[in-house]
Amino acid sequence: MTLVAWLSVVVFLGAYALIATERIHRVAAALGGAALMLLIHATDAGAAFFSEHSGIDWNVIFLLLGMMIIVGVLKQTGVFEYLAIWAAKRARGRPFRLMVLLVVITALASSLLDNVTTVLLIAPVTFLVCERLALPVAPYLIAEAMASNIGGTATLVGDPPNIIIASRGGLTFNDFLVHLAPLIIVLMVVFIGLCRVMFRRTFRYDPERAAEIMALNEREAIADPRLLWQSLAVLALVMAGFVLHPMLHYEPSVVAVLGAGLLVAATKVTTEEAIREVEWPTLVFFAGLFVMVGALVETGVIGQISQAAVSATEGRLGLTTIGLLWASAGLSAIVDNIPYVATMSPIVAELVAANGGNEHAQVLWWALALGADLGGNATAVGAAANVVILGIAARNRTPISFWEFTKYGLIVTVVTVALATPYLWLRYLV
Repeated sequence: MTLVAWLSVVVFLGAYALIATERIHRVAAALGGAALMLLIHATDAGAAFFSEHSGIDWNVIFLLLGMMIIVGVLKQTGVFEYLAIWAAKRARGRPFRLMVLLVVITALASSLLDNVTTVLLIAPVTFLVCERLALPVAPYLIAEAMASNIGGTATLVGDPPNIIIASRGGLTFNDFLVHLAPLIIVLMVVFIGLCRVMFRRTFRYDPERAAEIMALNEREAIADPRLLWQSLAVLALVMAGFVLHPMLHYEPSVVAVLGAGLLVAATKVTTEEAIREVEWPTLVFFAGLFVMVGALVETGVIGQISQAAVSATEGRLGLTTIGLLWASAGLSAIVDNIPYVATMSPIVAELVAANGGNEHAQVLWWALALGADLGGNATAVGAAANVVILGIAARNRTPISFWEFTKYGLIVTVVTVALATPYLWLRYLV
């Protein structure tokens, strides 16, 4: 590697260490790292701000912005209080039942929507229901972020890396359902069991608070029925836009911004009220992170790591598949999985072609998808949903540290990727 490439690695690892140790605020660490990458010419303005493969992913930024505005307006209607009471009553105030209900809803929603949108919608409900039942909110938020990443793996639209893989590999929505959804169902069952073990100390049942919840009428929580119906109508249009992306050809970011604009224009909500709930620090953190990772792409670091992992398997399909699965999981734990998959997908396309290009060889695409999506659970910055959850938690004065998330994320990642290994081997390689 060149001197600039080595310097970019040093800058990235230094910024990552600051984020992990929380010596300085994560936004400052990301912005500082991005500035240093520009200073040492590891990237430049053109690559950082305009490149599709190594720059800031404006689709992610504006998707987040649009959905944050929509969620902020929805929050004023009282619908999240309604859902919180409904969920608590269905769980009868039992903490573990509540977690099961929330993670299942999150996983199902993430299979139809992108996982970032899902956590933006479910997090406000979680805060309210945990407050009602006097439960610590962090375990529930962490579990939801991980459930969104697992559930999003099942479909083409559930996780952004899947869209890249589908485009490069010529795969359809049904391909993802047939090949990945069966495994994801099993992984969700296992994940619920892990939640029971990992968070067992936080499941404190309070009979008095449970009785208070059961006595509530959730319909009384709706503060503005007219605004609620207007907001739900716009949200339904946005969701339809996401699902119909293959036919309409509008990017999710465009759909989200159009929805936010329509909601503000068609209701009495002021612009100030609409943007009040926007997580600006989270958006800035993402921008800095994209620039840093993009610099690693520009200098060829990620490409060299990926090539080394592939060459180490010596062209054998079975070894290549398992190596790709675990290497993708490991790398996606420390860099955002979107630029990683964008960098790795051309290499996988060549490997698939070299192995005949048939359905048998397409196991490499499933290995890449599973490794990148499930590996995102390993650390607090491994997936976009994780970063958003941490931002929401900090805004609500219940911060979740990097290591608080990661100590659970590493367990979940190792277990789920370990289960994905025999699935790929037995279904495609034996």
